[in-house]
Amino acid sequence: MAGRAASQCIAPPFHDTPRQSNPLPNTPVKTALLLALAATAALPALAQTAAPTLAYPATRTVDQVDTYHGTRVPDPYRWLEDDNATDTKAWVQAQNAVTEKFFASVPQRQPARQLYTQLLNFERFGVPFKEGGRYFWTRNDGLQQQAVLVTATSLTATPTVALDPNTLSKDGTVALTGTVPSRDGKLLAYGVAKAGSDWQTWRVRDLATGTDLPDTIEWVKFSSATWTPDGKGFFYARYDAPKPGEKLSGVNEFQKLYYHRLGTPQSEDVLVAENPADKQWGFDTSVSDDGRIVFVNVWKGSARRNGLMLLPLKNGAFAGGKPQPLTLDFDAQYLPLALDGQRLVLRTDNGAPNGRLVSVELGEDLAPPAKLALKPFVPEGPDTLVAASAVGGRYLLRYLRDASTLVRMHAADGRPLQEVALPGVGSAAGFGGRWADTETFFSYTSLITPADIYRLDVASGTVTLFRRPATAFDPTQFETRRAFVTSKDGTRFPVFIGHRKGLKLDGSNPTLLYGYGGFNVPNTPAYNVTAATWMAMGGVYVSASIRGGGEYGRAWHEAGTQLKKQNVFDDFIAAAEWLISEKITSPKKLAINGGSNGGLLVGAVVNQRPELFGAAVPAVGVMDMLRFHKFTIGWAWVNDYGSSDDPAQFKALRAYSPLHNIAAGKTYPPILVLTADHDDRVVPAHSFKYAAALQAASTGPAPKLIRIETNAGHGAGKPTSKIIEERGDMLAFIAHSLGLDMPARAP
Repeated sequence: MAGRAASQCIAPPFHDTPRQSNPLPNTPVKTALLLALAATAALPALAQTAAPTLAYPATRTVDQVDTYHGTRVPDPYRWLEDDNATDTKAWVQAQNAVTEKFFASVPQRQPARQLYTQLLNFERFGVPFKEGGRYFWTRNDGLQQQAVLVTATSLTATPTVALDPNTLSKDGTVALTGTVPSRDGKLLAYGVAKAGSDWQTWRVRDLATGTDLPDTIEWVKFSSATWTPDGKGFFYARYDAPKPGEKLSGVNEFQKLYYHRLGTPQSEDVLVAENPADKQWGFDTSVSDDGRIVFVNVWKGSARRNGLMLLPLKNGAFAGGKPQPLTLDFDAQYLPLALDGQRLVLRTDNGAPNGRLVSVELGEDLAPPAKLALKPFVPEGPDTLVAASAVGGRYLLRYLRDASTLVRMHAADGRPLQEVALPGVGSAAGFGGRWADTETFFSYTSLITPADIYRLDVASGTVTLFRRPATAFDPTQFETRRAFVTSKDGTRFPVFIGHRKGLKLDGSNPTLLYGYGGFNVPNTPAYNVTAATWMAMGGVYVSASIRGGGEYGRAWHEAGTQLKKQNVFDDFIAAAEWLISEKITSPKKLAINGGSNGGLLVGAVVNQRPELFGAAVPAVGVMDMLRFHKFTIGWAWVNDYGSSDDPAQFKALRAYSPLHNIAAGKTYPPILVLTADHDDRVVPAHSFKYAAALQAASTGPAPKLIRIETNAGHGAGKPTSKIIEERGDMLAFIAHSLGLDMPARAP
């Protein structure tokens, strides 16, 4: 069977997962809400006060003009792209000083941070996986900066610490990026990143002694480690070391796949695969359960279409050689699930936009066939297939139906067996393991319920609870529902709405609308502390599953890409208009938020309809759509966005780029831009230039602020203390802008 992908945490070569609001690993746990609100219960209701007069830092301009296909485009803040420059660092300090002065006068700030802290302070668990007769999972006791990896020999045994990343730095800014045990469960390969950077260093720990071996692997990005079954080494992918001064902004191209043999220096690692003719090639790997073959997935940018190569092993050991292509057409997804004799089972969207399972017959020596012939195994259905695993002699297929998870079990020959019982409309994830396992684990969460962890007995289909978080957020005080909105062109999409029970539909409810809409990433209902805090404050939280995501298969994704990207903005605007027409809220009471690609969404929509919103918070957004591909991994997003190098795509990008379409002369709502100085996914220059342009334009008296987190990155691995401060400030800003007082007493 195919290798254990569930135990590997691979940073995506595309953007990142949409939900910036609670980026703790495997977030997802019930005492009374009265406990959480006890400290704020004694506070008087806080009235909105006028913001101080803002004096933005003077941002100098330069005479930079670029010509795109005959069109001259000024770029007066180009100098802010140099994050190492003294002038840029001074500008960051000056902007943060203005923002801090503003927040000092916001009465909601400390209560919002306090409430966020109380609602975040609960025990959270990751989904367990098993290797070498040992169970592994992550646990955060509440306010630990980073989740801790624990291990146990049985589900009833007391777990012990396998690796505590909180011991790796004093301020919690060193985070785990991946943990992969060897097959005998004796060694642990683990990756760490500093200050939120995508750059990883990989080490190997002896789990019996708790000490690290000398092996150190540097300059890894968008890769995990894959052990060979003999436990003597692992595969990983890396880039060449960046040039001096370009660690956080230099372009990442020509990834290479290596094999590291334990006890040897990285300089002696074996180059397994590369493509000097194509800078976009990247690699990740898995090994079949029987240890006979390595599957080498070849990705190109953010396209959800990949190549697949095969590399046979000898008795579970790597003996050299080069992987041979099964397919390098990059015309569809080809994701290996199981190797049964000579039959390879794949998940693919070849000939099936919603996804299906197929099989391929390999040669006696596991050589790829001369011509790829896909045999039907599990046919495409009306629901979107988003994940699959081969566990316990069964295939577990995870689908989305109107952005809610359902899981179906199939026999070894592909026959349908039964549906896995889930608690309701929500999101389930996990289901990893091996063909010989008898059990698997998964998490389930909804908009108002933290993630419970369940055990599934694969043979019987019986689901039992493994861990349930105990959180101060009481879901019985709140309600959630799924509704459907019709966009400008007639397209129907779901939104998920959560709020305190007894909501009055009079248009007065402060509402926070969240969206992402890109990179085939589905936005599904899941608990996060930002939403919980907002609802506990008395607000309505809405999550929109718009085009560009992966909620309804390939066609849904592609309908929100490149020349069709405006559909994403139209959907989000339609969601806002629907909330207003349904009298859930009104423009002055409606805020919007999104991160990364969602930051682009917020920036574009505010430019197009500033009168529709009472506040906007774009986080770590892609704001300069003409130059995004010139930094770090930005070139990989061309599949979704297009490129200014192409005349037609330039025209489309220029038409919605947040930086280039600020409508001077129109009244904008209050805007808080969020970014971080170590973001090497979406470099902070995007937000720097956008904020400078906002402040310089005539868009009314409402504040246009930027909050620049230091020693942090795009979101993954951010320590708990920084999450609390940033999310608390965001919610305080929105509450202040919409006139929402903190609760005078617990609900």
